[in-house]
Amino acid sequence: MTYRKKLIEVALPLEAINMESAREKSIRHGHPSTLHLWWARRPLAACRAVLFASLVDDPSSWPEKFPTEEAQNAERQRLFDILGRITIQTDKKGNTKQVIRGLVSWNDINDANSGVLIAAQREIARSIAWNRGDEPPTEPEEVRRYLAENAPPVYDPFAGGGSIPLEAQRLGLEAHASDLNPVAVLINKALIEIPPKFKDMPPVNPEAQAKLKVNQWKGAQGLAEDVRYYGKWMRDEAEKRIGHLYPKVKLPSEKGGGEATVIAWLWARTVKCPNPACGCEMPLVRSFALSTKKGKENWIEPTIDRSQSIPVVKFGVKSGGGEVPEGTVGRKGAVCIACGTPVSLDYIRREGRAKRMGTKLMAIVAEGRSERVYLQPNEEHEKIAASAQPNWKPEADLPNNPRDFKTPNYGMTTFADLFTSRQLLALTTLSDLLEVTRKKIIEDCTNQEYANSLAVYLAFAVNKTAVFMSTICIWSSSSKNELVITSFARQAIPMTWDFAEASLFCNSSGNFEGSADWVAKACTFLPTEQVGKVVQRDAQQAFLEKDIFISTDPPYFDAISYADLSDFLYIWLRSSLKTLYPDLFKTLLVPKTEELVVNQFRFDGSKTKAQQFFQQGLEHVFHQIRKAAQLEYPINIYYAVKQTENEDDLNSGSSVIASTGWETMLEGLLGAEFIISGTLPMRTERPTGVKSGSNVLASSIVLVCRPRPAAAPSTTRRRFVDELKSELPDALKKLQQGNIAPVDLAQASIGPGMAIFSRYAKVLESDGSPMRVRTALQLINQTLDEFLAEQEGEFDTDTRWALAWFEQYQFNEGQFGDAETLSKAKNTSIKGMAEAGILTAKAGKVQLVPRDALPKDWNPAKDNRIPVWEATQHLIRALDQNGETGAAHLLSQLGNLGEVARDLAYRLYSICDRKGWTQEAIAYNSLVISWSEINRLALEEKPQSQQLNLF
Repeated sequence: MTYRKKLIEVALPLEAINMESAREKSIRHGHPSTLHLWWARRPLAACRAVLFASLVDDPSSWPEKFPTEEAQNAERQRLFDILGRITIQTDKKGNTKQVIRGLVSWNDINDANSGVLIAAQREIARSIAWNRGDEPPTEPEEVRRYLAENAPPVYDPFAGGGSIPLEAQRLGLEAHASDLNPVAVLINKALIEIPPKFKDMPPVNPEAQAKLKVNQWKGAQGLAEDVRYYGKWMRDEAEKRIGHLYPKVKLPSEKGGGEATVIAWLWARTVKCPNPACGCEMPLVRSFALSTKKGKENWIEPTIDRSQSIPVVKFGVKSGGGEVPEGTVGRKGAVCIACGTPVSLDYIRREGRAKRMGTKLMAIVAEGRSERVYLQPNEEHEKIAASAQPNWKPEADLPNNPRDFKTPNYGMTTFADLFTSRQLLALTTLSDLLEVTRKKIIEDCTNQEYANSLAVYLAFAVNKTAVFMSTICIWSSSSKNELVITSFARQAIPMTWDFAEASLFCNSSGNFEGSADWVAKACTFLPTEQVGKVVQRDAQQAFLEKDIFISTDPPYFDAISYADLSDFLYIWLRSSLKTLYPDLFKTLLVPKTEELVVNQFRFDGSKTKAQQFFQQGLEHVFHQIRKAAQLEYPINIYYAVKQTENEDDLNSGSSVIASTGWETMLEGLLGAEFIISGTLPMRTERPTGVKSGSNVLASSIVLVCRPRPAAAPSTTRRRFVDELKSELPDALKKLQQGNIAPVDLAQASIGPGMAIFSRYAKVLESDGSPMRVRTALQLINQTLDEFLAEQEGEFDTDTRWALAWFEQYQFNEGQFGDAETLSKAKNTSIKGMAEAGILTAKAGKVQLVPRDALPKDWNPAKDNRIPVWEATQHLIRALDQNGETGAAHLLSQLGNLGEVARDLAYRLYSICDRKGWTQEAIAYNSLVISWSEINRLALEEKPQSQQLNLF
């Protein structure tokens, strides 16, 4: 089939898209991601950009309209400006920052005066009209009507958190979504199916009706207002029923006296000390710190009462200067605070499984006038908490998933075990009140469908409360945020020792009214122009839709056990909504048998069987996609799996990197006879997470796919390798120029590499057998390694020596003789490098100078020998200590050394990643992902008169 190339297959303004996608992760109030918890959501900005660029023709596809390369470039730039452009904004103090404008900007799409949405819709309509031979519409209503009648429906068979269908609907397209998981289905219904049904409808609650103004409510604003009102009504009714279980606490006179609302009760789990001479109920405490804010430090001070035969641990609260006691439990075991006896985790597990693990109140956190107030435990409060008697418990067993669920090791085997009695009573009370509230809404408006829809959003508020109301939650003593941390701080249910029990009626994380308000704010910004369609369906089933445009984000191999994790949320949704959605909640827990993930625990521990299930299922899905897709439009596949598996290459005998996750996905894609026509690294994580958290991916790779022509030729391994070496380096240079994070470079290189591999029906080995995808991935990674190694030729001799030494010793000492031999091979000298300041040589030992030992007053203008190594290490230290501004100031003095320093960071990251030096790898990764802003700030500084050169 012949087709016109789309913009996504030629070029995109990736820097603007990625900057806004990364920034979006920090947008909270009103963002659709805050409607309900889901894992690994794709940023809306990236989804919006991919959809737009997949539907709009590239100017090169219309030579009759844009006959010259200059005309095509000008038209492409115009489309880029609509999609996303970087502008500089200056505040009143003269400070500048980069701001993204255009379709990818969250601010612009929610600004009715920006016009970005209609501009984008107009471009989509124009491309469709040109291909149909129609006159393109121009007026907004005509454009929307034309898209509704002629644009292809967009379908995501793995809808998950709903980012793709939501953005399709926002662009004026008919959005279809499906998922096997009932929680995901309900999220998508709340995002794209429910809001359009009540477009521009005013709120029905009595308070709003009393002051209603004509045409005051637009889009889903009325719906949001009702969520807020009835959420508060539910909260007030809950307080009438169980408010006595959440008593206030008396404040000491130095804190203002009187009574205060409790924010959280902080508890420690306990087990009996195994020492027969002790036998106390020993607390298991991760940290005794309550607040680490400078000048306002608070901590728990444990004391031992030995007046009885068995020691009793008591807790007080201290503030001001002093040493915070160390925690009593860690990964290797615990210690009895009364007698000092070491206690193994095995003992604690046995006690937990025997139901002999208890809890003890350590402290109370209350609302002060302008700060948190920390108080010692209160016996009355402890008794009140113990008096709660829930009328129902979610007794379903936790999943058999030891990787992600740790509590069963300690006897907490059911979902009910994850909650205190008071937490269970609070959540069951809210679930019961949901039906009462739904009936009240019907009384207020006589519209049962609307009442049922509002019940969905209020059930989401119950779930938002539930994730802050389990014994997995901990207290954050951070100087920035002193609050309860959600049960899902990561994609797992870990074992926690000390935990924070949030108050249902406070003004902090975990309170129900606040949860309802979060949901209401998210509703406010949902699109309502186009009706969406959502169904529960296994993606392996035949698609009901035909001639559709498919954009999807399939599961990432074994990275996330969606069904297992969402059981936590499902139990409360089912408790509230099973009569309204009986088909969706017909099972006790989320369906798991058909879920397309690699979960060996569902296959009697066999990872091989789990991988076979995943590969066969995914290939079947891709066959269904090929049958249903409208071939005029490319298919988008989001994927994000880090390559981490080392394997010996049978041909060379050397160790290479391959990835079962990537191999399995690509096998399915190529088995369905697709080729990769484009590849885009889309930033999906906040830079701060990549800098300070762990060595994880910052991007998803979007694979743009087309059906492979029936007449596609075969080729040989030799020719494939030659084409890799010829074409891949240019693609890698473009990725580096776009400041792709080093942690993502290996993943991003798969796209252009597999584009070469997939253009052939077969790549034949020397014995005539077809090359495996795994072999192709190994060859792609080998070519990447060669590319990075070849870049060493751009570095000065000192830097090449430092690279070789670093790879062997990092910043540790090595023998002088070895260093001397290496220096001769690299055509440099130990003395010269010592004078340059990159190493120290004494007592027969040589060591690269660590960053923290570099001179703080280093001035490049006064240094006549600056290896790229030295410049790079100084830039990283400046970034770490003084942020992007400090690094920019240094970069402005380095002249043309800067770009080479960035290239060196890629090479150093590659070495660290291979060696497993995670913390050191993060340093080089951070420099590159911050480079765009560092460079911009550097250009604003006065240029230096001296042009520094490579030594």
